[in-house]
Formats: sequence, C-alpha cells, structure tokens
Amino acid sequence: MDTLEIIKEIICEYVEIEPDEITPEASLRYDIGASSFDLMNIGTAVEEKFKITVTSNALTKIKTVGDIVDFLDNK
Repeated sequence: MDTLEIIKEIICEYVEIEPDEITPEASLRYDIGASSFDLMNIGTAVEEKFKITVTSNALTKIKTVGDIVDFLDNK
C-alpha cells in the first residue's frame, strides 16, 4: 500500500469522508473538513504508523493531503 492510501485510511478514521473523495490537492481543513482536534489526532496517528516525530514547525506547513505525503517521502 502506498503512502497516499495509508494517509487516506488514517484521515477516514477521524473525519467522515470516503477515501475516494480524498485527493493529494485536498485541503485538510476546507475540502476534508478536519477540525483542529481532528488534525491533532491525524498527526498522532501518522507519527505512530510511520514511527516518526512531526514537529510543530512541520505541522504549520502541512495544509493538504499531498503535503503529508511529501513530508513522509522526505523522511
């Protein structure tokens, strides 16, 4: 399973959206409708799944689903 598919699964655990509605260009807040609390949970789930730490500085740069994938691909 590729990184995008894993991220879609994680997002769907916290936000009521179908995986096929999630695109790399989708804004986490505006297109997907993730709240600040959802974003915290998604960030924690990404850290646990990929065994990484996401700094608050990195979090401020993540606006879209593609940003998460790019961040992980560069780790």
